[in-house]
Amino acid sequence: MGALSVQTLTCPPYKYPTGNKCCPRCRPGYRVQTDCTESVTTCLPCEDGTFLDKPNGLKQCHQCSNCDLGSGLKVKWPCSPASDTVCEPVDGFFCISTSPGCTAAQKHRSCGPGQYIRERGTASSDTECSDCSTGTFSDGTLTSCQPHTQCETKHPQVIKAGTAPTDAECGEQSSTTSILAGLVVFVVFLCLVVVALIIYYRKEIIKYVQERVGTGEMVKQGGSNNIKQRTAKLDGNEGNKELQVLTE
Repeated sequence: MGALSVQTLTCPPYKYPTGNKCCPRCRPGYRVQTDCTESVTTCLPCEDGTFLDKPNGLKQCHQCSNCDLGSGLKVKWPCSPASDTVCEPVDGFFCISTSPGCTAAQKHRSCGPGQYIRERGTASSDTECSDCSTGTFSDGTLTSCQPHTQCETKHPQVIKAGTAPTDAECGEQSSTTSILAGLVVFVVFLCLVVVALIIYYRKEIIKYVQERVGTGEMVKQGGSNNIKQRTAKLDGNEGNKELQVLTE
């Protein structure tokens, strides 16, 4: 049996294979409308939003890329029939993938309290942070750590010692302030005691008066009943005399 040989059509770089012939490629920005019949290919320009950036034998143009602002990308060069959109990172982001423009971006890192910005982030590199050395501080937004304030040279007392994220806090001697604060507390306490005593004795006085008034009414009422009873037993002058004696 004879071996079946299959030959692949080889075309020069400026032509593309179609069937058993080689046709001239369309230039960038154009696509093939009709393959060549003899030596001429019919081409059409790419529509808006599409492109072809190389000589080609394609029947469809590629869709232009979108720069997603939500992913940290913006348009550097807009799409054209002969070139795709070129994206770049927005401020605060850096590119982590290119082809040929930026296809993916990441937000610059933030330095933490106690660190300073050694190198600011760029469109192609992330921010670099370093720790503050002993005796210095930074809140993470500084490009260099600052030395702690020396309270001995400005004020006689350290209110709060400096740390890596914060400066030292200095102030004047606070003995007078402490005395005044204590005096205010004592006066307030004394006022509360006086008010409590006034309320207590007021209640006691009201209770005593109420008891005295109640007793007086009972005696008065009992005496009146007794007089009436005695008066009922007496009549005439004796009754009147007895009534006079009882009521005196």
